[in-house]
Amino acid sequence: MIQLLIIADDFTGALDAGVQLAVRGAKTAVITDAAADWSESARDLDVLVVDAETRHLPTAQAYEIVFRIVTLAARLQVPYIYKKTDSALRGNVGAELSAVLHASGETQLPFLPAFPQIGRCTVKGVHYIQGVPVDQSVFGKDPFEPVKQSRVDQLVASQTQDPVISLPALTAGAQTPEQKGILVFDAESEEDLFATGHALQKAGRLRIMGGCAGFAAMLPELLDSCRGERHFTMPRLHERLLMLCGSVNPITLTQLERAEQAGFLRLRMRPDQKLEPEYWETPDGREQLECWIAQLEQGGHAVIDSNDPGSNEPTAQYAREQGLTLEQVRQRISGSLGQILKAVHDHQVEGTLLITGGDTLKQCMDRLEVYQIEPLCELEPGVVLSRFAYQDVTRYVISKSGGFGSENLLVNLVNRLSQPVCSQYER
Repeated sequence: MIQLLIIADDFTGALDAGVQLAVRGAKTAVITDAAADWSESARDLDVLVVDAETRHLPTAQAYEIVFRIVTLAARLQVPYIYKKTDSALRGNVGAELSAVLHASGETQLPFLPAFPQIGRCTVKGVHYIQGVPVDQSVFGKDPFEPVKQSRVDQLVASQTQDPVISLPALTAGAQTPEQKGILVFDAESEEDLFATGHALQKAGRLRIMGGCAGFAAMLPELLDSCRGERHFTMPRLHERLLMLCGSVNPITLTQLERAEQAGFLRLRMRPDQKLEPEYWETPDGREQLECWIAQLEQGGHAVIDSNDPGSNEPTAQYAREQGLTLEQVRQRISGSLGQILKAVHDHQVEGTLLITGGDTLKQCMDRLEVYQIEPLCELEPGVVLSRFAYQDVTRYVISKSGGFGSENLLVNLVNRLSQPVCSQYER
């Protein structure tokens, strides 16, 4: 029986939350059909993660989707519900937290948005990315979803009529607050996250909750029913890395530059290849795919990159000429990468797959008609190894959000591919 339901707003976020429970022995799966009735299919799971794909939707639509999922969970008497939010506060954070609050029938929802494990902290109500207020960080300059407010309570309150209260981290023995509404807690460290969570759990206040993968990592210790024994052997992955990049985040761009300097083959997509939905079915598109696949089959690490050299102005100009909205641009780029992955898989090109960007991961899995995936472990914080079945064969994929990872992430991953051990099992 499901002990914990996690609702994420994108695919990479679903995996980096779910893996926190999987590595502690909870039988965990991520599904990508938010409208599915999983009351029967998920009965043998401890943790179900639903990728609701609500990050880019209108606020009211995101609310309705999350409300419907929580209503089903309440009917099935799922003991705990976790609204997984983006660690940089992108998306419909306030609306989705309110949907959980209203559909559950509870009066109070604790929200711990910090992810101190990767330098994302909430201090006196302000959310910081590596010491920089989030609205002044790279996430404040995101072309698709800029974060314009660093005070968490104000950002949440802009999307809900529910009371939103900013509070300090709780300490051992602290009185838990009685206020109704969405309670935003500070956290500068993992210790803050755990201490607050422990105080809330002791008071019976964790039936519903919100946060990113940072607080999700505390749940196995806080919720006894969400951990167990796990006998897991890390698979030996192919030593060659094949990456599909759908992220425009500067953190990912730096990772790509370092990889190219280290000898990665970097195949860049032209604006028309990214934005014309039928391009890969044209003679020119089929010829380009055959050329790229031939290059990939020659060996060596490779990246198929949706970013233009220097800046993405050529793609932006092409989109303006075609009258495309930002949402259409986002969907078409990730859809194009999905078509490329399908061709690479069907040609059985060998290599360990890495996909960056939740939209890209979703489109890629949709193209393969894969709607359930199992997170296995983290190779680095926020960098998740998962497995799925495709054409009756078990396959593996590494995924990450565009804003995650060190500058040398891709080079480091290459070094790790020959070492079949996940970081969680080294201690």
